[in-house]
Amino acid sequence: MHVVWTRCALALVIVIPFACAQLNQISDTLTNLQRLQFKLGTVHGFRLAGVDISTKASANDFSPIGDGLKLLDAFRSRKLPADFVLDLQVRNPNDGSPGRSAVPATLAGLEFRLLIDDQPTITGMLDREVEIPATGTETTVPIRISLDLYEFFGSRGYDKLIELALAIGGKNGSASRLKLDAKPTVRTKFGLMSYPGRITIVDREFRN
Repeated sequence: MHVVWTRCALALVIVIPFACAQLNQISDTLTNLQRLQFKLGTVHGFRLAGVDISTKASANDFSPIGDGLKLLDAFRSRKLPADFVLDLQVRNPNDGSPGRSAVPATLAGLEFRLLIDDQPTITGMLDREVEIPATGTETTVPIRISLDLYEFFGSRGYDKLIELALAIGGKNGSASRLKLDAKPTVRTKFGLMSYPGRITIVDREFRN
């Protein structure tokens, strides 16, 4: 009986430190990868009801008998589809600088909801994996967005809706009125790891 107990004790002495070490590695990996930083970048290729508005600065730039009429007809039909590309900037600060390990990361997924003027609109998913090198530099991840602006903002009226579209994707547009409420998933040597909570991604600063 004494021999059996000794063997069990020896097994515990070996297994427990090994399990603790692996748990620590998983914890360290998740902590490092949660340092990935996200920011909204450029909006480009904005089309509203099939009209390219990326070169327009105001509603007066639309021909009243051409694109302007097409947009007005779309609004009157209670549909104003918008399609554009939103660049997501991702930065991996785990670059081997003092106090950090050089840990490359693979962004395996990003489940998100798009907010415009803080109003929730569509949901989506990143449709491919993206390598984020451990260099501290930015990686651009283009996300294609499609939604019907009338569905969410039609009550504002035609003029305000055109102003909103131009503020986002026009000649002087930006992502300042957009946010992504997101939950990233990262591929690691231990498998896929999702962030334990959600993050709000804006254009003003990198967040993690």
